[in-house]
Amino acid sequence: MLRRLRRWICPDLAIDLGTANTLVAVGGDGIVVDEPSVLALAKGTRKVLGRGTAVGKLAKQMLGRTPDSITAVRPLKDGVITDFELCEMMLEYFIRKATRDARGLRPRVVIAVPGGITPVEKRAVFNSAERAGAGRVYLIEESKAASIGAGLPISEPIASMVCDIGGGTTEVAILSLGDVVASKSIRVAGDEMDEAIVEYVRQNFSMRIGTSSAEQIKVEIGSAYPRETEQTAEVRGLDTISGVPRKATITSEEVREALRGPLEAILNCVKQTIEQCDPELVADLSDTGLVLTGGGALLYGIDLLMREQLGIPARVVDDPLTTVARGTAICLEHLQDWKDSFDTDAA
Repeated sequence: MLRRLRRWICPDLAIDLGTANTLVAVGGDGIVVDEPSVLALAKGTRKVLGRGTAVGKLAKQMLGRTPDSITAVRPLKDGVITDFELCEMMLEYFIRKATRDARGLRPRVVIAVPGGITPVEKRAVFNSAERAGAGRVYLIEESKAASIGAGLPISEPIASMVCDIGGGTTEVAILSLGDVVASKSIRVAGDEMDEAIVEYVRQNFSMRIGTSSAEQIKVEIGSAYPRETEQTAEVRGLDTISGVPRKATITSEEVREALRGPLEAILNCVKQTIEQCDPELVADLSDTGLVLTGGGALLYGIDLLMREQLGIPARVVDDPLTTVARGTAICLEHLQDWKDSFDTDAA
């Protein structure tokens, strides 16, 4: 009875702490917070604007558009914390938003993290979460959380493969009998794609654009595989020669060329993961194939590219942006069953 009352007052939380977005799920209630991992600060200070509320969506709107008195920052890069204090502020805001009536109680928290992070980087996550108001903290690899969220039969004696393309990292893993058999994590993902478009426009159009504009181009006409009907989009930026604003038209073929480098890196990551496996598990993949999750999975034709280059089935999971958060929430609801999959704070 006491345990049920505590869960009602201060529910446990599942957090997908992403470079681009942070999602928080409450046990039994699903995802309750889905916000960009951004804060807006008063210039030259560590103070969050709007009485501490300029976090997430409100702060992201300020990226690249702030006056000199305001700085919009992201406390994570490539899947790891780069500014501990700001990450604590951000997590505290999201935890408070998800547990409004906690009345001083500290929730248990399961956090999905990249598989390739170091022990020092794991310690940073533990410390930031605890200082932000979490009680007991557990960490789970994003690839395992993604496979659970995608509904893959990872407990069975067959190979299940997932590729989670987030904002800062790409996580690839092959799982069987409830554990990771082979995995690889690279710090090439959605942010690298945006930066590749920025660089392509600078070199080929003599224009300087921001990463937010590049992301919009990627979403609108970006592709990993030729479209049936190629498209165009208007790009606006600063002419690097004359120094005045101007417009240009960019085609989906040009965007695809810009994305070639990051996509090749992701494809090589998948191939190297497959090479780590025993032949029996590799043979399973010809039937079970590859499941794509994360925001990068929304890039048009990425499943077709993987299918063509790898020779195995490939599909994008439903609602790929929330797959890791949903998988982490499932682990949270069955904490005892999945406890062997977690890293815990032993300090």
